[in-house]
Amino acid sequence: MKPSSSGGGSRAVVPGLFVLQPMLVLLSVLAMAGTAAAHAVAEGDKGYIQEISGVNLIPFVYLGAKHMVTGYDHLLFLFGVIFFLYRLKHIGIYVSLFAIGHSTTMLLGVYYGWNVSSYLIDAIIGLSVVYKALDNLGAFQRWFGVQPNTKLATLIFGFFHGLGLATKILEYDIAEDGLVPNLLAFNVGVEIGQLIALAIILIGMSYWRRTSSFLRHAYTANVLMMTAGFVLIGYQLTGYFVA
Repeated sequence: MKPSSSGGGSRAVVPGLFVLQPMLVLLSVLAMAGTAAAHAVAEGDKGYIQEISGVNLIPFVYLGAKHMVTGYDHLLFLFGVIFFLYRLKHIGIYVSLFAIGHSTTMLLGVYYGWNVSSYLIDAIIGLSVVYKALDNLGAFQRWFGVQPNTKLATLIFGFFHGLGLATKILEYDIAEDGLVPNLLAFNVGVEIGQLIALAIILIGMSYWRRTSSFLRHAYTANVLMMTAGFVLIGYQLTGYFVA
């Protein structure tokens, strides 16, 4: 998936700001990973979820969108998935596969009450970020001489991302009354949030790709993304063994 690099001269200073933006986002993730848990739900949202009953579509759409837009682990993975995708058709295919996986296990996990350790699931989500960074760097081809099926990997990791969300939702004891409509509304919100986040990422990437320094800084950006994934893994595994 990684294209061959090409040389290029320097351009104006302003485009360089767009080069730094993705890296600053990743560094921010590293800074906050030690103090925030993946898929965490704000205390206010937690209290609201526990208190309401019946069908509440709009509030759950909002909560789903808020989760996705603020879900840095999801955004890191999406950032990696679209990093070297240039055609909207290809972006649509990969994002749809991720959405299918994410939606399936989130809905089934909550409905059937799958009891899985959130620490282990979130560690796997961190692994998904590491995998995507390594894939973008062409590591699997260099190390093993094979290229993993990127579409299948996106779908499988989508399952884990959705299961990670389900484990958190189960902790908040959503009322059985209106459970299915509320979950569907939440999932709609998640997809809306994903589209919003994706649009923002694509706008930033489109400016960055126009600069001559994109290919030169692509390696650094993916190394930072991989480091963020390892931090997430370490944080979650520490929580699993300490809890």
